[in-house]
Amino acid sequence: MRNRSSGILMHISSLPGKYGIGDFGKEAYRFVDFLVKAEQKNWQILPLGVTSYGDSPYQCFSAFAGNPYFIDLDEMVIKNYINQEDLRNYQLGSNDSMVNYGLLYKNKMKLLRIAYNNAKNQLPYELKYFYDSNKDWLRGFSLFMSIKSKHNNLSWLEWAPQYKIFSSDEVLRFEEDNADEVLFWVFTQYFFYRQWDKLKQYANERGIKIIGDLPIYVSEDSSDVWSNPEHFNLDENLIPKTIAGVPPDRFTDTGQLWGNPIYNWEVMERDNYRWWIKRIEHSFKIYDTLRIDHFRGLESYWEVNYGSENAIMGKWVKGPGKKLLNSIKEKLGNLDIIVEDLGFSTAEVTKLVEYSGFPNMKVLQFAFNPNEKSEHAPHRFDKNCVVYTSTHDNHTIMGWFDTLPKDIFEYTVNYFKLNYDEGLNWGVIRGAWASTANLAIAPIQDFLGLNDEARMNTPGILGNNWSWRVKKGQLSDELANRIKDLTILFWR
Repeated sequence: MRNRSSGILMHISSLPGKYGIGDFGKEAYRFVDFLVKAEQKNWQILPLGVTSYGDSPYQCFSAFAGNPYFIDLDEMVIKNYINQEDLRNYQLGSNDSMVNYGLLYKNKMKLLRIAYNNAKNQLPYELKYFYDSNKDWLRGFSLFMSIKSKHNNLSWLEWAPQYKIFSSDEVLRFEEDNADEVLFWVFTQYFFYRQWDKLKQYANERGIKIIGDLPIYVSEDSSDVWSNPEHFNLDENLIPKTIAGVPPDRFTDTGQLWGNPIYNWEVMERDNYRWWIKRIEHSFKIYDTLRIDHFRGLESYWEVNYGSENAIMGKWVKGPGKKLLNSIKEKLGNLDIIVEDLGFSTAEVTKLVEYSGFPNMKVLQFAFNPNEKSEHAPHRFDKNCVVYTSTHDNHTIMGWFDTLPKDIFEYTVNYFKLNYDEGLNWGVIRGAWASTANLAIAPIQDFLGLNDEARMNTPGILGNNWSWRVKKGQLSDELANRIKDLTILFWR
């Protein structure tokens, strides 16, 4: 069980910076310094994977590869891989509060290709060593992205038939004939991980732990499904038979249809969940703590027929449960894991969480219906949990207050003794920090008192998500000191 501490949730993409999206450059290091000033011990981020259509970090082209958008271009300039004229020719967006993913998709990848062409002859041994050290996932990813590029970035299910089979002779010939394109994708991963490792080391040396995020599922259009089809519930044409989601809940009346292929858990069990263990092991090479998204899907998951328009007509199916947890513990030992057990819960899910020993999540926005006894209310916490004011999927605190009916608003105000002099947002943060939970986390938007214009994601809605960014001037010494005072007051 971890010691009492607190932290801030802000994804890499939300950092300030001059290149259209938050990245691993100077502002990331400045944010670590901000965390130190605020006496925080945790920086929580969202998944770091290569995003696809819709820009969600929970729908990535690989469970292992990192997002090239986060590569710091200043290092490319310093090394003369790109120049200022290149940066002028390929604009990445001038809005410092919103990410323009369309421009990034179009222009940042062009800049990285220029950098690759100028760097590849200077880095032959470095790239080869990196490739050989990560070949078990990097070969599949770099091949996948290369073939995808040759198919105008279509889903692998729409590729020419000879390329759909990862182990085919045609794919092997493609690899040989397109070695330079494959090496470009290796190059992106080399710099992603080189820069990330440096940033993480900087944070760790200053007492900051990185909390990463592991989506339970992988994207249909991913190197994971393409190169490991036997691990997923696919038909003879490699089309998913069933897909993942959740039934109707507090977020949406039609459920959430995620579209991810369901794992073939029977096949995975035969090799003792080797792929999953490899994935968890990889995660702990890049994070200090791991949040497993939709943990309840390991106990039972909502399965919907492929081609369904929504998630209403699905069914609950038993997951691997204790078998997977036992394999992970047997191979990797005790790990610093947080389980996301939100949504529709059952006694069986509760038992699995308890069996794991991992802390689960409490979200204060779910706590204050005066007509029900919520497990998210601070007076019901045990220590082994993580309390959040809000998450990437929720309203910001101030946005939440804008939506509340009168009775819940008044109940919340009375519970925390909120007042406008302190700030409603600060009163809720105070409640989280004062709680018995070993770990308290608040998104940076809540510290800033921002409304839902700063919301990171609205579940079930495609578009206008994942794009919010903090402005450089908002991360002030005054804010850091206020967070510090609260943190000291409650011994975090």
